[in-house]
Amino acid sequence: MSVQDPDQRFRAEIAALRIPAAPSSEAALPPGLGDQDFLDLFEAQVLSRQADLAARRLGASGRGFYSIGSSGHEGNVALSAATRITDPVLPHYRSGAFFIHRARRAGVADPVRDLLMGVVAAAADPISGGRHKVFGSAAANIVPQTSTIASQLPRAVGLAFALDRADRLGVRCPWPSDAVVLCGFGDASANHSTAAGAINTAVHTAHLGIPVPVLFLCEDNGIGISVPTPPDWIEHAYGHRPGLRWFAADGGDLRAAVTTSTAAIDWVRAHRRPAFLHLRTVRLFGHAGSDVETAYRETAAIEADLARDPVTATARFLVGAGIRTPRELLGHYDHLADRVAATAEEVCREPKLTTAEAVMAPSAPAHPDRVHDDAQCRNPRRPVTAASTPPPHRTADGHSAVAAHGTVAAHGGGGAQDPNSETLAQAVNRTLAELLARDPDVLVFGEDVARKGGVYGVTKGLRKRFGPRRVFDTLLDEQSVLGTALGTGLAGFVPIPEIQYLAYVHNALDQLRGEAATLSFFSAGRYRNPMVVRIAGYAYQRGFGGHFHNDNSVAALRDIPGMIVASPARPDDAAAMLRTCVSAARVDGRVCVFLEPIALYHTRDLHEPGDGQWAQAAADPAHVPIGRARVYGDGTDLTIVAFANSVPMSLRVARRLTQRGFGVRVLDLRWLCPLPHADLIRHAEATGRVLIADETRHSGGVSESVCAALVDAGFTGALARVTSVDSFVPLGPAAATVLLNESDIEAAADRLLPVDGA
Repeated sequence: MSVQDPDQRFRAEIAALRIPAAPSSEAALPPGLGDQDFLDLFEAQVLSRQADLAARRLGASGRGFYSIGSSGHEGNVALSAATRITDPVLPHYRSGAFFIHRARRAGVADPVRDLLMGVVAAAADPISGGRHKVFGSAAANIVPQTSTIASQLPRAVGLAFALDRADRLGVRCPWPSDAVVLCGFGDASANHSTAAGAINTAVHTAHLGIPVPVLFLCEDNGIGISVPTPPDWIEHAYGHRPGLRWFAADGGDLRAAVTTSTAAIDWVRAHRRPAFLHLRTVRLFGHAGSDVETAYRETAAIEADLARDPVTATARFLVGAGIRTPRELLGHYDHLADRVAATAEEVCREPKLTTAEAVMAPSAPAHPDRVHDDAQCRNPRRPVTAASTPPPHRTADGHSAVAAHGTVAAHGGGGAQDPNSETLAQAVNRTLAELLARDPDVLVFGEDVARKGGVYGVTKGLRKRFGPRRVFDTLLDEQSVLGTALGTGLAGFVPIPEIQYLAYVHNALDQLRGEAATLSFFSAGRYRNPMVVRIAGYAYQRGFGGHFHNDNSVAALRDIPGMIVASPARPDDAAAMLRTCVSAARVDGRVCVFLEPIALYHTRDLHEPGDGQWAQAAADPAHVPIGRARVYGDGTDLTIVAFANSVPMSLRVARRLTQRGFGVRVLDLRWLCPLPHADLIRHAEATGRVLIADETRHSGGVSESVCAALVDAGFTGALARVTSVDSFVPLGPAAATVLLNESDIEAAADRLLPVDGA
């Protein structure tokens, strides 16, 4: 017998068992479970094992694709017996037995077929639609997770936090207020900073008296790919932490695992506080299909794991308890194996995804009419003005921006002279207040957001007006901030978290890339992550900075499929675009990043001190369609493409060029993802000369994509770009040496334009 063949070993060991004369004294079933209940758990374990074997055969024949097996972890089926169907689960990637048992409890006809459809990437896979092999089921309340390391823990904490809050605020939540969130992960993942931060957040939040009903399930098989975990490490790290209730069980002893799991779930449900369940398991077949563990593990260690096979252990218990004979168990085992093998052959014939459009469909759902209606019905100031093709000197939403000579049109007076005018920061504050007042599903939170009102006062007064359940401070941990958004979004809220500075989002980027943006993709839209992440960004702050507070890198955000990146430059756009993002999150489940230029937060003047031409009157359109630009002027000599801080810089350059006799228009992109392709191409063709004024870096900056969009569209006119340099932003006056400035823009424009008077 091969030492690495658990299937043959199971058959041999069970065949060798003898029927006891009387049931074992240790054969009592866990309270509440009868013989058939325990047999159902065993059957789920066997089906999971056979699905692993089938997946390996499919992979070896080239008909199946990469998947990580659950063999050795089948003891996690105990958690299915311990939880309710209405308890949401974010599973470990070795949760096959749990998934099969829970899905069957939820009425899923053939969970094994569903699982194998994922292995062969069938388009009819009922959770991911052929995009990935994941454990997920809307019917069973299993939120699909990919095999990233610990990335689901912040979301689990956020979801647990949201359950009680949704009930108290009257927000419609998919789960009952007394639910428990179950979050599974491995022993290697327990060492990841994401896990440590999420568990810390759960304990800290509960310490404040806020309900956080989450059970952290650590399935400890003692090895992370090839790196051993010390046998006592998980208990040493988490077993004695104040505020975190500890439970431990052997996943090889199903009876004890069910008893302990039930106690853990019941404790969390009763106390609404976090707990940690350490479930000892083994890992059979190596890490994944291509992993050959004999290359790094001793034969004795592999043999020791096989001796602890949980499926074999459950079968021994069933025989010892007199529930089934060895012959009956082997007959049933063979029957299940044949059934799984036949199902594996059937799913191979299922069609695959065949077009890029089909693959991408869940990533960026778009219902612009419904987004428009949602934004418009919530605007207390004015209805949206329709303009299908605005004239060149008007915005894409139909409101005047700049006259032909480059002057900002009046909006009720200038700057400080008009009590109705407002800055960009004030516009965001007002809009957040309007959204909170009208929509009970909106939450605003982040570091220093509530009591302080934000570093720049953008959220000032919101907590006092709407209370700490709607506007609240978080820990200084960006992963937890975004995890709270991920969890509350699942629970029916439209969260608006704040990240204090653009540089800080990189501390937690996987929460956007690996969790937020992928959930709809891997669940074919069955689960969504509606959120609008406000980020104070870009550079040009005076008297304060360094590269963490003056950051001009947006490349990592623009690289995430399906994510909306909004970048308003002026107050009325900020208000309208924020409403649009919130509506896109609510209607389409979109993940939106709202980049607010710090240097423009409190700007009132455009051309001269006191002109007040950048502080707009407190009225704005209800809605700015996603992917529509704003144009200033209708000149025919040059189009300057800009966004954020480069918009007012470009407008000042445009006025000077206009005074020299050139016709210049400035196109504010407003949306960095998706780019406003139609507007960009139209205004590029109108002048035949395009200069991109890009305050981000020369490499990986926004201008690269703008150039590519124009080239792809067949633009043959003159094209140039001017950017900041490829450098971090230094402190003090030295920042001016690396950042885009007006002189750079004007010099580049001069190189594109004909000689004066020609």
